[in-house]
Amino acid sequence: MWRETLAHRLETRRAKSLWRDRALYRPAGDAGLIGSGRRLHDFAGNDYLGLARDPRLAEAQAEGAHRHGSGGRASHLVCGHLPPHHALEERLAALTGRPRALLFSTGYMANLAVLQVLGDGARVFQDRLNHASLLDGAALAGARSRRFHHADLADLERLLARAPADSPRLIVSDGVFSMDGDVADIGGLADVARRHEAALVIDDAHGIGVLGEHGDGSVGCRHPVDAVPVLVGTLGKALGSAGAFVAGDDLLIDALTQLARPYIYTTAQPPGVACATLRALDILAAEPERRRHLQALITHWQTRGAALGLPLLPSATPIQPVRLGDSTRTLHWARRLHEQGFLVGAIRPPTVPRGQARLRITLSAAHDRATLDELLDRLAALAAEEAS
Repeated sequence: MWRETLAHRLETRRAKSLWRDRALYRPAGDAGLIGSGRRLHDFAGNDYLGLARDPRLAEAQAEGAHRHGSGGRASHLVCGHLPPHHALEERLAALTGRPRALLFSTGYMANLAVLQVLGDGARVFQDRLNHASLLDGAALAGARSRRFHHADLADLERLLARAPADSPRLIVSDGVFSMDGDVADIGGLADVARRHEAALVIDDAHGIGVLGEHGDGSVGCRHPVDAVPVLVGTLGKALGSAGAFVAGDDLLIDALTQLARPYIYTTAQPPGVACATLRALDILAAEPERRRHLQALITHWQTRGAALGLPLLPSATPIQPVRLGDSTRTLHWARRLHEQGFLVGAIRPPTVPRGQARLRITLSAAHDRATLDELLDRLAALAAEEAS
C-alpha cells in the first residue's frame, strides 16, 4: 500500500509541473557550468561574491585538511572543536557585532536549533514568506505558531495584541527573503519586538557578505544585540564555503550549546571548510570592490529590465525574480533559456505561493554587464514571442 501511495503522490507532482530534476554540472570558469554537453552561464546559484571557485579558498581548505584532518571526527562537545572552528566563531562574532557565535553544519540545522530551543513553550510569530527551515523549526519545537502577512508590521502587531501574555514570544523573519529578494524592515521588527517584550530572530542567510558597509549583512553592526538578540547566517552563499552560524550574547550561545539537539548530536564541520571560510572573510575585508561591482550589476539589471517591460520584483539584492505566475510557463521559459546557454531557477509551489511561480535569477560579482544584457535580451525575446 505504501508504494501505491508514494507513486500517486509523485505522479500528482509531475502532472502539476512541480517535478524537480537533479542535473549534473561541472564548473566552467568563474560563473559558468557545463551540463548536458552545453556550457551555461550560471544565474541560479547563490555565489554572490564569486568566492566559491576562488583558488585562495581551495588552497586554504586543502592546507586546513592537511594540518587538521579531513573530518571533524566527532561533535564539538566531544573532541571535534578544533582551532579553525574557534577562530572562525570569533571572526563571525566580530563581523556581526555580537559577543559570540556558534558554528553549525548547515543553515537548516542552525534554524532548527534556534527554534527548538527558543520555541519550546513560546508563541512564535513568523513572516509568511520565511524559509522552510524556520517553519520546520517551529514545528519541531511544538510551538504555538502564527504567520503574519509578508512584511506587514501592522498584521504582526494585531497578532501579538491578541495573543495571551502567558508565555515567551518570538518574532522570526528572514533578513533577505530568498525567493523575492526584498529586505525585511529590521528596525521596525525590533521596535515591535521591544513593545511586546518579544525576542527577535533574523535569518540573514542571503544578507551576510552582501549587505552592510563591510558585508556584515542586513542586521550586522547597525542593529545591536539588544535589538536583534538572535542572528543566523550561512557560509555557503556569499562566503563561498559551507556551514552556518548563530550569533548572539553569552546566554543565547550557552543555551544552544547545552540544549540544541542539532548542535549536540552532529559531527563538527570539517576543519578545512572552516579554514576556507576564514580566508573568505579575509577577502571580504580586503576586496570591497566585489560588493561594489555586484551592486552596480543589480542597479543595471533593475533599470534595464524595467525599460524592457519585464515582470521584475523591486529587489535591491542579488536575488532578481521574474514573476511569471504559471508553473508550466515558468518551466518553458527556463528550458528555453537553458537551450540558449543560461541556467536559471524555475521556482514553483510549494516553494512560492500558488500563482506566483517565477524564474529566480541570481547575480554574482563573477558576472559582467555584457552577460547580464544578453540574458535580459533573451528574456525580452521570450516575452515578445508570447505577445505575438
